[in-house]
Amino acid sequence: MSNLNLWVKRVHQWVDIAPLRLLALMLSIATAGLVIWEPTLFAQAIGGFGPVISPALIWATCSAMVFGVGFVPHRWYWQVFFTPYISLPIMLYIMWLRLG
Repeated sequence: MSNLNLWVKRVHQWVDIAPLRLLALMLSIATAGLVIWEPTLFAQAIGGFGPVISPALIWATCSAMVFGVGFVPHRWYWQVFFTPYISLPIMLYIMWLRLG
């Protein structure tokens, strides 16, 4: 294993806890369900699907789902790409927009 791979694994150990995984899974399922159920209502609630929020929403939902089900990619660059350190704040922000 390379030093970079070990470093990424060590950094991700801090968030590798069951309650955080459950939160990520619930947020991703809720967001995907809201988008599928009534996309126009969801878009109005969060201020529209723009060129920034749409890709962020899609990526964060997929990344939170990957993290939430417990899948850990083998390569360090995929672990960085699907990191919960970025996806969870995006998911929380989008749900805050929806509920606020």
